[in-house]
Amino acid sequence: MLSVRTLYATGPSETRQMDTSALRENFHFGGLFASGEMRLLYTHYDRMIVGGVFPEGGDLVLDKVAPCGTPSILDRREIGILNVGDTGTVAAAGSSFDLGRGDVLYLGLGSGPITFGAGGRYYIVSTPAHRALPAKLIKIEDAGSIGLGAAETANERTIYQFIHPDVMESCQLVMGYTMFHGGSVWNTMPAHLHDRRMEAYFYFNLAPENRVFHFMGKPDETRHIIVQNEEAVISPPWSIHCGCGTGSYTFCWAMAGDNVDYKDVEMVTVEDLR
Repeated sequence: MLSVRTLYATGPSETRQMDTSALRENFHFGGLFASGEMRLLYTHYDRMIVGGVFPEGGDLVLDKVAPCGTPSILDRREIGILNVGDTGTVAAAGSSFDLGRGDVLYLGLGSGPITFGAGGRYYIVSTPAHRALPAKLIKIEDAGSIGLGAAETANERTIYQFIHPDVMESCQLVMGYTMFHGGSVWNTMPAHLHDRRMEAYFYFNLAPENRVFHFMGKPDETRHIIVQNEEAVISPPWSIHCGCGTGSYTFCWAMAGDNVDYKDVEMVTVEDLR
């Protein structure tokens, strides 16, 4: 079963007036995974789609998604697929790929319907594309990696780049995930902005009793959203994004927009946050 919710873009002036419920309605996406279902969020931020596919008990086929306005989702799009479950198989365009936990699969424009096999739980991110590029399965040993932070500031982490210019070519989708070293819980701190592209965060590997405090908003007008395991947050281009967990976690980041340069950011010092 497929369900799709549309999320309209919200500006900083509107966000300033929002209470907790309104913030969660406009930026938070929970309940991604339900047995036998495909749950998608079609956003008006760079037309990104995020969602969860959980084919427990049988295959699920992702094909027509009405808000895209095309017969099949990849007629004008590309997609990144992260498996956060057991090993599963994803098939498209006559090819089949076995995804272990933590593997990322890229499928390009024109790949047709996607068949998700049982065993996996798949987090997906799709963005518009302008040309066809080859499918690619990327494992963590093939990903780019950058070490950042320090234990003293509780943000020692390794950033793994999967769909990224240093690893493979895509049209505009950039996707990877960040893993923390023991005792570190702060992500993307110091915070930054990149007004040329939005970003989606998906938090996983978080114990059921723990939470992540995801921070957003203008640097001088911050807000927070409390997130549990396997939930997502949509971050507009004008917003900071950083977070702190009450325990260990991993988060998948994905971006789309005018610039795919991962270092194209405007840093925000801790002193400037309010």
